[in-house]
Order: sequence, then structure tokens, then C-alpha cells
Amino acid sequence: MSILKELPPTAGWPLYARDFLATLSLPGFTGSLEEDFKNYLSVAYARVTYSGTAAFYIILESLKEISDKKTVIIPSFICPLVPLAIKRAGLKIEVCDIQKDNFNFDMPRLQQLCLENKDILAIIATHLGGLPLDFSLIQPLAQENKIFIIEDCAQALGAEYRGKKVGTLGEFSFFSLCRGKGLTIYEGGLITTNKKEYTGVLNRKIRQVEKADFFSETLKILELFGYWLFYRPRLFWFAFRLPQIFWNWRGENLKALNEYFEINFPLHAVSRMRKSIGHVTFPRLTQEVSEQRKKAAKYIGGLLGSEGIKLIMEANQDKASYPYLTLLFDDPKRRDLAKETLEKTGLGISQIYAMAITDYSYLNSLLPKRECPNARYLAEREITLTTSRFLKDADIEFIIQQIKGL
Repeated sequence: MSILKELPPTAGWPLYARDFLATLSLPGFTGSLEEDFKNYLSVAYARVTYSGTAAFYIILESLKEISDKKTVIIPSFICPLVPLAIKRAGLKIEVCDIQKDNFNFDMPRLQQLCLENKDILAIIATHLGGLPLDFSLIQPLAQENKIFIIEDCAQALGAEYRGKKVGTLGEFSFFSLCRGKGLTIYEGGLITTNKKEYTGVLNRKIRQVEKADFFSETLKILELFGYWLFYRPRLFWFAFRLPQIFWNWRGENLKALNEYFEINFPLHAVSRMRKSIGHVTFPRLTQEVSEQRKKAAKYIGGLLGSEGIKLIMEANQDKASYPYLTLLFDDPKRRDLAKETLEKTGLGISQIYAMAITDYSYLNSLLPKRECPNARYLAEREITLTTSRFLKDADIEFIIQQIKGL
């Protein structure tokens, strides 16, 4: 392992000095990041929030005024912040297992949940790893049972499902603008909807929950500059790997993986300066996603058909954004060996989540007791391969040969 070469595990965009300088020329120093999203997605409404989690929470609070139902269905392989936001909104959680070798819902189980429980308010449709979720069965099921669909697009900006951009398929959607998620303002999120009748309640909820916090926002601006400085191969080890080493030394593995969260996540308003950074860098979106897809294609070309390995890829009619590519090993011991071996190279090998959502002990009091064997199967067998712009063709070839040789 070299501290002078550590690639990010996901395809976050680097920032440049010219990006910060460009904000100074914007009229009123405001930018128009929300208009960028509205135009790109062709939606009626877009609002920047403190984080993707804050965006999701505001959507849930808004839905409480629209419907009397109280239960939200989440997939069994998802970020722990999702159930925390549902709990904070005072709603109930139901968990539906995913399929054994991809991120789509186990549809018979989802249908059963929707038919048996008439209290289902919403289904969280998560486009994990930039892969569009299959909506062909979810949408009719939701419409038939008068259930809202909330798209979790935190990892999927730029992806398309059958020619439609993700974030435009459900009644509501949220994106993450956090570091490492592509377009970034260091910490940020976005709410969108194409239903004009819901914009009023969203605006009311935003006014209720968002408050200015000068000190917290000043810290975020400083951290944004820190991101500009450290988000490069020669310095990333200090920002990413060193904290992991510290938390593992403390025996706090979930903190090392950045998978331990508190329910009191921040909700304060985002400054004009950080929105401006997002606006200045937004035009890079199409090119960045194109480069991510090219790197994923090179991995796929080298690994497809390899014995004992499955690649989780886009469907034929879809266009994934691929912030990373996910591999599944038939043998979990081989996965463990691959992860241990490749992490030492500094070439951005990682994993999505450590376990099924029902296996996080600190969430036990929030979740119903459900068996989720498919999510557990996937968690024990997956690794991710970065598509970072810092990754070179020679790096990809090296990774392919290492995986094949295990």
C-alpha cells in the first residue's frame, strides 16, 4: 500500500481552482443549480437541501400532509440513513428483500406486502450503483394500490431507464450532492417532483425545517476547499484511508466503513456559494457520466464470462451512470480474498454496504424482524470497482488480471 496513490472508490468529480474563481463572476453570486436540474430532468420543481437524507426527510414530512398512511417500504440493501430518516419523520418501516444477484426488489414479496398491508404510504425505489431499478412491475403495483414512489437517486445522477432520466419516474425523487457522488458541493442534496400540485407543501416543509446556521455552513465551505485539496491520488489516502485505519484500530468497523449514523442529521440551509459551485460544474455532467461508462465497459469486456463471477450491469434498454461497477463472487471466501488483496493496491476497490439493512445492530429497534437472505447473500459476495477519472487503462487491466488470478 502506498500513501502516495489512493484512488477514490467512486467516481466523484474533482474540483479545480477555476471552479471557485468562476463563482465570482456569477450575477449576485447565486448561480442557478436548481434551474440546472429542472432543465436537465424536465421537471416542475427542484430544491437544493443540506443532504440527500435531508431531501428524503422533507419529502416524507410533506407526504404526511398528503396522505394518512404511515408505512414506507425500503429495499433490504440500502444506506442506513434511509430508515433513520423514516423514523425521524415518525413513520413506520417495512423491509422488502431484493433479488439474489441484483438490486431489484423481490417482486413476489413486494406484491405480497402491498396486498396485505393497506397502510403503505410509499415505496423507496433505489437506483443503487447508478443502475436504474426496473419500474415495469413497480409502477403498476403502486398505482393499483395508491402508493407513492420515491426515487432514491443518490448514486444515479445521469442514469436513464428506457430513455427516461432517473428522478422523473416516481412522484418524488431525491439526489445526493455529497462528496464522492459525482456532482458535489461537499455535502448537499436535491428534491425533485414533476407534480405541480405537490410543490406548495414541499415549500412549506422546507421553510419549517430549514434554518440558517452560519457556523455549520462556514465549516462546510472550508470542507469544500479541503475536498478540492485532498481529492487527488497523491493526497486521498490521508482523507480516506487514514480515518479508516483509525476507526478499525478503535474496533469501530462501521465507522471505518462510514456506515454508522445518528438520527439527528443536519437540516440547515445551503449557502449561495456552495450552490454556485454546483452550478459552475453542472455542465460537466454528460462528459463525466460518459467517461464512467467507458471505464465500466472496459471492466465488463475483461471480466464478463469469468468463472465464479457475476457482474451487476444495466439492462439492455437502460443507461447506467456507473459511479462504480459491482462484482459478485460465487464463493464468499474468494470475495474476501479479492477485497483483501485489491484494497492494498490503492486502486479504489471497495464494497457498497457491509450487510443487509436488517443486520445492522444499531437499527434493530427501528426495523421489523424480517429475514432478507438475498441481501445477505449479496453483501457477502460483492465488491466494487471504481470508475474514477483518476483511473488509467493500465490500472483497469491490472485489476482484471488480479481478479482472474484469484
